[in-house]
Amino acid sequence: MESDKVFLEYVIKALVDNPDAVKINRKVDEMGVLLTLDIDSADMGKIIGRSGNTAKAIRTLLRVVGMKNNARVNLKINEPEGGRHTASSSTSIDEAIEELKA
Repeated sequence: MESDKVFLEYVIKALVDNPDAVKINRKVDEMGVLLTLDIDSADMGKIIGRSGNTAKAIRTLLRVVGMKNNARVNLKINEPEGGRHTASSSTSIDEAIEELKA
């Protein structure tokens, strides 16, 4: 197992409440190494952090690990099914107010 994947797995599993749900996929191409992270939806906030600061810190540490191994390492965090962000949702203000009243 590669050191960047091992490092990421160690850090993420230490932060989340459901370490068994952590899945990391590693892909290498001409751009470098891409680590894709899948976690339980309940743990998403812990990994992203306030204003994304935790995710930024993890990405910075991964770049340091990558520099040690002469590789560019990037992290992609997949949003779990049923996440809060919905790109296709276009609810008007009036519709949102009606939903809140119901």
